[in-house]
Amino acid sequence: MHLRYTARSDVGLSRDGNEDAAIAGPNVLAVADGMGGHAAGEVASHATVDELIRADLDGAPDPVGSLAALFSAANARIRQLVIDAPERNGMGTTATVIVTSGAHLPPGTVAVGHIGDSRAYLLRAGELRQLTRDHTFVQTLVDDKHITPSEARVHPARSVVTKVLQGVEPVEPDLFLVEVEVRDRILICSDGLTDVLTDEVLQETLTSADTVESAADELIRLALDGGGPDNITVVLADVVGLEPADGQVDPAPTYVTGAAAS
Repeated sequence: MHLRYTARSDVGLSRDGNEDAAIAGPNVLAVADGMGGHAAGEVASHATVDELIRADLDGAPDPVGSLAALFSAANARIRQLVIDAPERNGMGTTATVIVTSGAHLPPGTVAVGHIGDSRAYLLRAGELRQLTRDHTFVQTLVDDKHITPSEARVHPARSVVTKVLQGVEPVEPDLFLVEVEVRDRILICSDGLTDVLTDEVLQETLTSADTVESAADELIRLALDGGGPDNITVVLADVVGLEPADGQVDPAPTYVTGAAAS
C-alpha cells in the first residue's frame, strides 16, 4: 500500500513531560498513551512503540495473529520493566496500531489492534468513522444507554480506562481488519486530542486540509487553543494507492515522536 503519512506530538499546556509515543512508517501506524507509576508512563509507551520498531510486521503470514503476539510481547516487556524497577508498578499504556502493508494482507485491507482509549478514525469522502471502541468506564455507560455520548464527554470518570497494557495477563486487545480505498485518510490519536475536539471538528479539519502535514499541525493547534490539558499526539496517513509506489528508490521514512523519540 502506498501511503503519505506523518506524526506529531505536543506535551500540551498542563503537563511537565510527554507520556505519549507514536510511530508512522510505511508498514505501521501507532499511538501509545502512557499512564501511571512514578515517571513511568513514558516508559510503558516507549517500550510498546519500540516493540513495533523491532517487529517484522510487513512479512507476517498472519497480520492479525502477529498483532496479537505484538501486544503480548509489549505487555511482557512492561511486566519485566516493573520487575526491574518496582517503583514503576502501576504504569501502563494504551496502544492503537494499524498495520498497513504485508504480503499476507488482503488487497485494500489494513489490520487494526487496539486497547485503551486512544482512537483510530477513517475519513472517506468527507465522512468520518471511528474504527475503535474506547475501553473506558463511560463507554460502557454509553453502550448500556445510561448516558449519552455528549454526557460522556464531560463525565467526571471519562478518563477511567478498563483495559490497557500493564504487564498483567491476559491481554485482550480488539483485533480486526478494515477495508480502505484510495483517497481515504486515517487518523490515530491520543485522548489529548479527542477530549478537546469533537468528532465534528475532527471531520471538518481532516476534510479541509490539503496534506497530512497541514492537517496534523492544525489538529495540534486546535487542541492547544482548546486548553491542551493533556499530551496531544496525532498520526495521519493518506491512502495514495493500494499497490506500492512505482519507481520508489529511496527507502520510505519512519517518524517516531513523543516519549519514543529518544
